[in-house]
Amino acid sequence: MQVKILAAALLQTTVLQMRLLRVLYKGASYKDEEGILMKKKIALIQMDVAMAEPDKNYAHAAELMEKAMEEKPDILVLPETLNVGFFPTENLKELSDADGAKTKEIFGGFAKKHGVNIVAGSVANVKNDAVYNTAYVFNREGECVCEYDKVHGFTPSNEHEYFKGGTEIKLFKLDGISCSMVICYDVRFPELIRTATVQGVDLFFIPAQWPLIRKLHWVTLNTARAIENQMYLCAVNGCGYAGEAKYGGNSLLISPWGEEICHLGTEEEIQVGEIDLDVIKGIRESINVFRDRKPEYYHI
Repeated sequence: MQVKILAAALLQTTVLQMRLLRVLYKGASYKDEEGILMKKKIALIQMDVAMAEPDKNYAHAAELMEKAMEEKPDILVLPETLNVGFFPTENLKELSDADGAKTKEIFGGFAKKHGVNIVAGSVANVKNDAVYNTAYVFNREGECVCEYDKVHGFTPSNEHEYFKGGTEIKLFKLDGISCSMVICYDVRFPELIRTATVQGVDLFFIPAQWPLIRKLHWVTLNTARAIENQMYLCAVNGCGYAGEAKYGGNSLLISPWGEEICHLGTEEEIQVGEIDLDVIKGIRESINVFRDRKPEYYHI
């Protein structure tokens, strides 16, 4: 009985400590080495992507980004395969971007014109005569700071037969924030994401075309990746239909506590949420999972 009472008391103390940390670190002033305040506004652009119509999709993405800029965000984030949808099996190579040329022109130009960072979802993209599912990221100067190829093709849809898989994770910085990303199905492979986060990541992006039928998996997996890696996670999904398949929307901006800052519906929309890197600082000082790892025992 005494053991149970002691355990309950310890648990209650831990809960109170966590709540206190949230209060203490809320609204503080975490800065990078250049003194930049690390509170940032992120616009989640949940786009209805038309199948096999790249010109229409690029134009629509530009319209949505213009609308999102009304809220003066620091970062714009779009969904997976925003140029062709997920995914046309006929004429895929002809419909795809050519080594990111059009994507860089449109999104890099927009980023420079508006002075905003852009995670341009991903695009079907031809490189070295093969089609990749490629994500491009642009800083406020319009420079491409990340080019990531989706590693895991979604085999139930035969994605691996149409797209060549990437081979490495990428890290980059936006406004001094350490970032990384994966694409859609990659989120089911936590070891891939941990490969990035052990190198120091505070903000993680996941563009996707995830079906509504697996909404529970979408929310659970993204929340778990945020909590276990003690980072902010921004997961932007597509919406609308591809044939009879309905894409699920439910785009998310999740705190390192697993709390939902933004949770969109199932239709096309834009939401803006704010992140505060001080939250990460507080969590990692109180529960330092990266310090407490024992990789010598992890035999995968």
